[in-house]
Amino acid sequence: MRLPCPICGERDRREFYYKGAAEAADRPAPEADEAVWDEFLHLRDNPAGVTRDLWYHEAGCCSWIVVTRNTITHEVLDAALVEDQP
Repeated sequence: MRLPCPICGERDRREFYYKGAAEAADRPAPEADEAVWDEFLHLRDNPAGVTRDLWYHEAGCCSWIVVTRNTITHEVLDAALVEDQP
């Protein structure tokens, strides 16, 4: 897969570090019980379709970008710098 870095242009996916969903996950309180923490750490959604993901251009410009992509077709729909996101 190739990702379009807004600064460097299109690059191989191996230059990037995948962080996860661009929307923040609700982190449990430190005192939450073991079952709540287990679910938070191990039972993540695996959506099929369009997602917004956070990627770090580790082997390039060191920018954080939000990539909108379709997990079914592997089509990359958009990429923007995190600081340009509302």
